[in-house]
Amino acid sequence: MPGTELFGAEERKEINDVMQTGILFRYGHDAQRNNHWKAKEFEAEVRKITNAKFAHAMSSGSTAIATALAASGIGAGDEVIVPPFTFIASVEAVLFVGAIPVFAEIDETLCLSALGIEKALTPKTKGVCLVHMCGGNADMDSIMAVIKKRNLILVEDAGQAFASSYKGTYTGLFGKAGSYSFDFFKIATAGEGGVLVTNDEETYKKADVYSDHGHSHIGEKRGMEAHPYLGFNYRISELHAAIGLAQTRRVPSIKQTNQKHKKLMQELLSKNPHISFAKLGDESGDSATFLNILLPDTASAQRAVDEMNAAGVAGFDYWFKNMYHFINQWQHLKDLSTVSKLPAQILERSQDYNKLDLPKTQEVIGRLISFGVKVSWTENSMRDLAAKISDCVNKAMKPVNA
Repeated sequence: MPGTELFGAEERKEINDVMQTGILFRYGHDAQRNNHWKAKEFEAEVRKITNAKFAHAMSSGSTAIATALAASGIGAGDEVIVPPFTFIASVEAVLFVGAIPVFAEIDETLCLSALGIEKALTPKTKGVCLVHMCGGNADMDSIMAVIKKRNLILVEDAGQAFASSYKGTYTGLFGKAGSYSFDFFKIATAGEGGVLVTNDEETYKKADVYSDHGHSHIGEKRGMEAHPYLGFNYRISELHAAIGLAQTRRVPSIKQTNQKHKKLMQELLSKNPHISFAKLGDESGDSATFLNILLPDTASAQRAVDEMNAAGVAGFDYWFKNMYHFINQWQHLKDLSTVSKLPAQILERSQDYNKLDLPKTQEVIGRLISFGVKVSWTENSMRDLAAKISDCVNKAMKPVNA
């Protein structure tokens, strides 16, 4: 991913600003910090890219989505529709705010579909945690029609989709609140970090308080300000924010390069009749961090993966067997194996997670092979990679007993 490819003088400058003052804490210490406020600057850079009214940096994408859910009013006993294809943090966040995940079908966008959401609704459904997977975007027109019709709370996990948009609106800003991840494997990295975004001032204020032990951040002496709500420690450090700031400034040029590289790869691979591509709600809004190819069926995709491994092709994921992104491998979640009791283990659930019936999701993820798009690719390296992928797919499509 680009965030791990690009690291240089800009990041070192921002880190050195913090190290020279010694103020690693994001709040207070005004006199000592030499006017360096890296978390605030990081948030401002995210706002500039996404046009969000409010942004709040936190310690991870996971804490950002958990805070987004809580600040949006999701809590104990609420049913929240979630996708079975996501980084598992999205589902963990629902569980750990006390809510109950209800799994629904995705489609070829790799995101929840409007039809999937409709079919998963129950009288207890309060919200939807929509995940924009693999750098893309969901079909937001159809999804928003369901959200508005059913008067649901929409929270977006755009952890993999920072800088992606749908018809001019950036992912994360369709619902009550959204979140981005800035971990080591994203389009921009803070090492560890996340940012919550919202256009709703009240939601922002709740998130600001909730993510720092209930501190209101009003007043000059920390610890003496009002505490309107209980909260927890989801703060980002100034060091992580410094890296995130420098990296986020790179995102517009990274996105432009990504889109050019992905376009060429798709042009090359589309010559193979066995290869198609995952859909996007809006092609023009793709952050282009992933090249998502679809093969005709699960069996041929698994054979293609075997051929690629044998040929030494690198940089891809076969999510169907991935331990942290697809429900087939989440036995600990299906069994709700926890170190402490959760509301979902006590309250009635509308689904038995060990008996889920999600045929569309199984079919789509079974066919999907994803490659991370790199800004460091050259035209020659892309042509070479595309040729290797195509050759492996052709071998996989030969009759098994031939």
